[in-house]
Amino acid sequence: MRSRQGHRRLALAAACLVTVAAGTACTAPAVPQAPDTAQVADAVPTEIPEELMAPPATSLTQEGDAEPTAQAAESGDDSETRPTKWGPLSAADRDLIKKVRLATLWEMTIAQEAIQRGNSSRVREISREISEQHHALDNEARDLAQKLDVRLPVRPTEDQQKWMADISGRSGRDYDVTYVKWLRLAHGQIFAFIGQVRGSTQNTLVRKFAESCNKAVLNHQRLLESTGLAGPEAFPDPPEV
Repeated sequence: MRSRQGHRRLALAAACLVTVAAGTACTAPAVPQAPDTAQVADAVPTEIPEELMAPPATSLTQEGDAEPTAQAAESGDDSETRPTKWGPLSAADRDLIKKVRLATLWEMTIAQEAIQRGNSSRVREISREISEQHHALDNEARDLAQKLDVRLPVRPTEDQQKWMADISGRSGRDYDVTYVKWLRLAHGQIFAFIGQVRGSTQNTLVRKFAESCNKAVLNHQRLLESTGLAGPEAFPDPPEV
C-alpha cells in the first residue's frame, strides 16, 4: 500500500505542472485519503470551481493588441461569445481549453507514475505514450489560453485527486485494472464534448485544438482498451436517444 506521503508527492507533481505558466507558488494540494473504491463521478465537471483556477492576470496581451486582457475577459459574463481575430470565441470553446488542461493535470501525472509502477509491460508501454501526448496537449492548451486570454485550472478537482489516490494505493494487477478504469472512463466522457466543440466552433485556433484533442483522446482510448483490462465500469453511460 502506498504511503500517505507518497500520495502527497503525487498531488504535488500535478500542481507543479503549472508553476511556470500560472506564476504561482507550488504547494501541495490536500489529497483525500484513498477509499476502498473511489466514487464514480463525472470526469468532465460541468463547472470548474474558482479555487482551482489560476489568479487573473493583469494582461496576457501586448499593449495595443485588439484582444481583451485576461482581467477584462474574466470580469464579464463568461457565457458570452467574445470576438477575436481568429473568429468568435464561445463559452464552450473556452470550456474545452480549460477541461483539457484539467484532464492533463491528473492524467499525465498518473501516467508518469504508471510507467514505473505498472504491473504489466503493456500498461507501462501505453502509459509512456499517453504521458507524452498529454504533455503535447498541455503545451498547446497553455499557448492557446495565452492567445485567447483564458484562465486555466492549476490543480485537479477533488474527485480527480481521489482517483489518483485510488490508483496509487493499489499494487500488482489491481493497480493496472484501476488505472485503466479511471483513465478510460475520463477519456470516454470528454471525447463527446470535444466533438461537440469541433462541430460548432467558429474560432480557427479552437478548431485546430479540438482536432488535436480528438486525435489524442481517440488514441488513448484504443491504447487503454488494448490492455484487455477495460471492464464495464471503465465506460461511461451511453447517450440518451
